[in-house]
Amino acid sequence: MPVNFQIGGSDLEDLYVSKSYLIDRYPELANTFTSAGLWAWGTNTYGEIGDGTKETGTIKSSPVQTIAGGTNWTSVASASACTAAIKTDGRLWFWGLNYMGLFGNFQSGGVARYSSPIQTSAGGNNWKQVDVTGGLTFGHTAAIKTDGTLWVWGDNRYGQIADNTLIHRSTATQTVSGGTNWKQCSAGYVTTAAIKTDGTLWTWGYGGNGVIGDNTSIGKSSPVQTVAGGTNWKQVAVGKAYTGAIKTDGTLWMWGNNADGQLGDNTIIHRSSPIQTVAGGNNWKQVVTGQTGQRHVLALKTDGTLWGWGANVNGELATNDIVHRSSPVQTVAGGTNWKFIGRGAGPMSCIKTDGTLWMWGNGGNGNLGDNTAISKSSPVQTISGGTNWKTCSGSFAIRDHTIDLGLGTL
Repeated sequence: MPVNFQIGGSDLEDLYVSKSYLIDRYPELANTFTSAGLWAWGTNTYGEIGDGTKETGTIKSSPVQTIAGGTNWTSVASASACTAAIKTDGRLWFWGLNYMGLFGNFQSGGVARYSSPIQTSAGGNNWKQVDVTGGLTFGHTAAIKTDGTLWVWGDNRYGQIADNTLIHRSTATQTVSGGTNWKQCSAGYVTTAAIKTDGTLWTWGYGGNGVIGDNTSIGKSSPVQTVAGGTNWKQVAVGKAYTGAIKTDGTLWMWGNNADGQLGDNTIIHRSSPIQTVAGGNNWKQVVTGQTGQRHVLALKTDGTLWGWGANVNGELATNDIVHRSSPVQTVAGGTNWKFIGRGAGPMSCIKTDGTLWMWGNGGNGNLGDNTAISKSSPVQTISGGTNWKTCSGSFAIRDHTIDLGLGTL
């Protein structure tokens, strides 16, 4: 590889050095050369790792690449038994358990398993964002295209597809509200939420415990706005019967089920309309809710600090204990360099501004990628290390193919 060296601001010459030479001279750079692409680890009962294997009891306790390979993955979303990911060419892929047609490939029901990525029947190369939730008894997908259209498919027993019916769909379906101005979506346990480019927030599906935020506990099979209304919503995340959302003014709002303090208001009282956490503030950047049955919240502030509250069964709050919290607390790792939280089932994952990937929480089945099957209540790095992690979702993460050694222009 050509490396452009400079001394005193003057170019010396273009030198070609080998990877082995650099690692020999600078051992700390070894992980920098780790292949780009999509990596996965943990349980693989339904082929959810995507490496071509699927067998009950098969686990991967250290990261492996999917057999789809390539360095052109841009985003990933994982659930308890399946995975969805988008490539830079805009194509959408799925693997794992295809319960209730959440892969969108015409197949519904049963326990169809795919141990390598397949495309949705909707095809196309203009997918922009995807979120998926799925297990052995439920599952649906929500996705937005670059043209601003919103599509939902899979389990629809509570109207979470928003087509004004309770009929399951194994192919991509647009919501009854239609439109080409959808910006961000979140597929909760059996509830869905999405934000439009005009800043309005819409929710639908299961309504128990006030998760829809319309001051009722009634389900909706078509989108409705929260009672908070407004045109300044920026990001939303839906968990199991609770919701969190951030406004453009940086305030964080929660509503729905609060049995474990996941609303962060220092109570365990359910709320059917949005309220702010007791931490308050106007510098919230990202909020993530637990997947499937998890009842916790992780959130980032613009100052790079990481906060958590709610259930802490396996150390999901990274507080070095398993004590539930009904108000926001910082992780024991502290710091002001947290950049992105990955929403997935089971373990927690987060990337720092230096590109390192950290995991904690449920470590069963090798979920933390640290070559163990032990849960951790404080952040640890996967054994693959490296400083080129770009995005993550539970036990799935994408590495950046850009290599910066700090030695000049590569």
